[in-house]
Amino acid sequence: MDTVIVQLPDREPVMAPGEPPGLLRMGPGEAAAFGRGEPGRPAPIPLPDQGVSRRAGEVTAAEDYWRLSNFSTSATYVVENLEGAGEHVKVAPGRLGAPVPFEFSRVLLPALGEPAWFKVFAPQHAYLEGRPGGVGGELTVSPFALDPTAKYFLVLLALCEPRLRSPSAAVVPGVTEVLARLRALPSCHGLTRSAVNYHIDYLVWTKLRLREPYEDGPGGKREELAALALKFDLVREEHLALLPPRRPAARP
Repeated sequence: MDTVIVQLPDREPVMAPGEPPGLLRMGPGEAAAFGRGEPGRPAPIPLPDQGVSRRAGEVTAAEDYWRLSNFSTSATYVVENLEGAGEHVKVAPGRLGAPVPFEFSRVLLPALGEPAWFKVFAPQHAYLEGRPGGVGGELTVSPFALDPTAKYFLVLLALCEPRLRSPSAAVVPGVTEVLARLRALPSCHGLTRSAVNYHIDYLVWTKLRLREPYEDGPGGKREELAALALKFDLVREEHLALLPPRRPAARP
């Protein structure tokens, strides 16, 4: 089971049939080094800037989070919460196994040019099944671990909004409509079409893990997302309060 996904910094995420390129998938206990790499031995997470050490650090996947080790003797690394308002943690030089609780993260390293970076996603979350103090055993991993405070959840909610308000609604909003719907939210002022498409692909491949064939084209992908989310009550009517108020219809 993949618990951590690293977006490699040298390629944009392009979703295509089969495994999406530019992603490094890791299970519990697996580790991947990042840095410039050594001659004949490239780093699994390549950061080619000359100001980055050949073996700058390491990412280790845990059960439902990940750890960052800083092998530098002088540079501090910063892990940003991409869903937070400036929230971040600093990993001091020489720190090993610093736990990172964020679901969407960007790791920043000092470099000669712009800071070197890569992104880490930790989409799997464990939940207690039953009451605390009940029978022993492993924790249950939620099949659909969605964070209502995340932007991808707002995108999913906007896709489902017409059918939440009227079950007979047939059309699922397009990317342009989703963008227009969310732009009024302070947290979404900087949202772009490419970001909306990326959140949709993240929902398809990672959060809801659509694997059955769906109708060709982006419309079919959005239809399947909305259908699955509504079928299992992943978005509900009370979630509509997260969206900006709808403008009243213009009078003729």
